[in-house]
Order: sequence, then structure tokens, then C-alpha cells
Amino acid sequence: MSIINILYISVAGNTRSFTQDLQDYAEEQHSKDAANPLVSLKEISEESDFDSEQEPYFAFVPTYLDGGNGVDNGVKELMTNVLGEYIAYKNNRKLCLGVIGSGNRNFGLQYCLTAKRYARDYGFDYLDNYELRGNSTDCKRIYETMKKNNVLKTSTEEV
Repeated sequence: MSIINILYISVAGNTRSFTQDLQDYAEEQHSKDAANPLVSLKEISEESDFDSEQEPYFAFVPTYLDGGNGVDNGVKELMTNVLGEYIAYKNNRKLCLGVIGSGNRNFGLQYCLTAKRYARDYGFDYLDNYELRGNSTDCKRIYETMKKNNVLKTSTEEV
């Protein structure tokens, strides 16, 4: 049985709610066709012990910024830093299949900026986004995106 692993951080509960909706959607799809993968969730918080991940995963991160506009006059990440630290821990970044961001579109250029920065800084793909708690259309689209990208890319360089 195929599993899609998700690591996420949830500050206001929106990301937790969305990933749980994704997990429910995956169970529904799996019950229709056993070839559809299930979703496994792991929430990272300030109280989390850092582990070396053993399986590929997708990272889900909301955007919380304090100061600057995040584009041309600085940015200070707020409340989600522990997920970035967890991804940077040992070899965890090598197993990340991509990042999905969330935020509030009212913040313009700052929308999903944390996820875009993680993709840039850690060298994996920014795959998709959803606003606030997302909706059923977002669940379907993001589940399909994860299914399509649920393969760890390896270097083609010869050793």
C-alpha cells in the first residue's frame, strides 16, 4: 500500500484542519480504488523531538510574518521556524518531495511566502497552495499533485 507522508506545522489550526481533510479525502479515494495512496500526518511543533525522517514526505507550511513586506524590504518569519529547523535537521531536507503553502490572499505578495522561501532555501519544489483552511477543490487538486510527485528524485550524477 502506498502512503503519502505529510509533515506540517499549524499555528491557528488552519493547516491541521486542511491536512486532516486531505487525509479524509485520501481514505475516501483509497476505498474506491486501493491503488490510491493513503495520507499519514506528522505535526511539528515547538514541543517536537527532532527525528531523522526515514520516508519521503511533503511539507505544509502557513505564512506568518512580522515586519517588512518579505519582498524588497526584509522579512521576519514568525511562529513557523521550527518546521524549517526540522527540515534542516540532519538529512531531512533530502527526503522532502516539495512544499505546499497556505496563507491569506489579502496579504498580496506575502501570500505563501514562507513556502516559497523554504523551496528556494532548501532546494525542493514549491508545488501548490491554498488559502486559509482550503476547500474540497483544493483537497482534490493537492492530493493529485502529491500523487504525481510522490517519488523521491535522485541525482543523475555518477559517483
